[in-house]
Amino acid sequence: MAMHTALKACDGTVARFGEHGIDAAMATVAYGGTAEAALVTALTERQCDVVVVGGGIRRTEQLLPLFEQIVNLIRRHAPRAAIAFNAGVGDILEAARRRL
Repeated sequence: MAMHTALKACDGTVARFGEHGIDAAMATVAYGGTAEAALVTALTERQCDVVVVGGGIRRTEQLLPLFEQIVNLIRRHAPRAAIAFNAGVGDILEAARRRL
C-alpha cells in the first residue's frame, strides 16, 4: 500500500513538472535482475538533461549496490545529464530544478 501511494505521488510530481514547462518522465526500478534493463531503456528512449535518484534508494544501506549501478548507468547511457538527489517524493521537482 505504501508503494502504491508513493507511485501516485510521483505521478502528481510528473504533472507538476509539466506545470513548470518541463518535459518529464518517471521510471521506477525494482532491485534485482530487471533493474538494469529498465534503467537503460529509461535513459536511452529520450535525451535527459537531469536524472533524479530517489532518497529511498540512496539512504537504504541494503540498496547501496543498486545505487552504484544507477549512477554508473546514468554516466554510461546519459553522459550529458546532470544527476540530482531528492530527499523524498515531495521535492523531486526542486531537486531537478537545481540542476537544470
